[in-house]
Amino acid sequence: MKRKTLPKLLYADAKGNIFDHPDLCMAGMSGPEAVLPEGVELIPLPEGSRLFTIPDTPPVAWDEKQRKFVTVATVREGRRNLPVQAVSAFMAPGYVRTLLPACDYGKKKVHLPLWSYTAVGWDEERDCFVVAASRVDTNDNWNPNNYDDRKLDPLVRQRLAEMPNNRLLEQLARCAVDYHCFAAKNLFFRRWEAPLPTSPACNSRCLGCISLQPSDCCPSNQERIGFIPTPEEIVELALPHLEQAPEPIVSYGQGCEGDPIMQADTVAEATRRLKKATSRGTVNFNSNGSFPDRIALLCDAGMDSMRFSMNSVREEFYDTYYRPVGYRFADVKESVRLAKERGLFVMINYLVSPGLSDNADEVEALLRFIGDTGLDMIQMRNLSIDPDFYNKRMGVTGRGIGMYRMLERVKREFPRIQYGYYNRTREKFYPEGLEKSWPIPLSTARQSR
Repeated sequence: MKRKTLPKLLYADAKGNIFDHPDLCMAGMSGPEAVLPEGVELIPLPEGSRLFTIPDTPPVAWDEKQRKFVTVATVREGRRNLPVQAVSAFMAPGYVRTLLPACDYGKKKVHLPLWSYTAVGWDEERDCFVVAASRVDTNDNWNPNNYDDRKLDPLVRQRLAEMPNNRLLEQLARCAVDYHCFAAKNLFFRRWEAPLPTSPACNSRCLGCISLQPSDCCPSNQERIGFIPTPEEIVELALPHLEQAPEPIVSYGQGCEGDPIMQADTVAEATRRLKKATSRGTVNFNSNGSFPDRIALLCDAGMDSMRFSMNSVREEFYDTYYRPVGYRFADVKESVRLAKERGLFVMINYLVSPGLSDNADEVEALLRFIGDTGLDMIQMRNLSIDPDFYNKRMGVTGRGIGMYRMLERVKREFPRIQYGYYNRTREKFYPEGLEKSWPIPLSTARQSR
């Protein structure tokens, strides 16, 4: 994409008011290194996205006159030099970020919350905010406009009255109302993908776990489920959803639990009952895949698809982030291979961060991983974690080849690999034209208001 000018730097004052700089230009970061975004990766801020500040952290900008990156600690206003802070975007789902916000993380005084941080600027030519990102999924079901809490509340009360003794329903009511989980809301709207949390326990200790964090870290996004539901409780919720919802999916392994592989027997029994009761819908299993023998059990129980989470396909970086207890990365890889061998649609929940995910060695390892396992889809999920903390823990010291270039390389080597953000129904596992399913035309992306 040819451009006359680069987008302008966004910065915020002490009160959080956001401005565009009259002279300095937007930059991004790949790992800890400041870079200029390519035109191909600058898209209008998607509808449903949000802007927020990075507290007490000055932004880094590109100075066209000096032809170098500069830290912007203050901005002149009248006779005063006012301190400023960096601005980040939290993008709507369905988009993968290609650059982190550019700022002087060394000045940061707090551990940032578990959000995903994306480089954002102001495009004077298009008169809109732009982010360094690429769309990877066209499913609009998860658009925030589809989730009207005024319609949700009476449905929650109705479902609770229908199943007054179902603990799992009570858990999901809390997830829908208190945590505003879209998947949980789908259960009450009886549509699309609904969650089936089952496990209070986990055998990973993820640095960015959204349901359990040490007390000296940032707070978790929600509390974990505190009990193991029975197969009866699971089926009571899931069966009506599979039988009545449009595009029905029920998924084990959600943000409000540990890992469902710890409750494989319960999950397998519930799944067998669901499959015996109806042929409609898709049953999906999200997991760390730590026990291949349990994955085999669940495949035999009737799962349609499985998604395995990882931040890297290289063992040393996987171990640093997941801190596995009683399993190895080789077990995860074997689970992916085994699920595909058993005929399931197989995905990885690839928790990406520019600088590590597009590292040249990581890209080569990912290509080998796809070839070895027969993987169907890479869900490109933006890892929600403090970028500076993550880069330091992972030992990231330089820039990657570029997230957009990584996506191009993988798609070129494996044209049938699919990118995505959401789980799919069985009917859409292998859509027509999947070899040309990415990049997604910019016209399908809608500007946030």
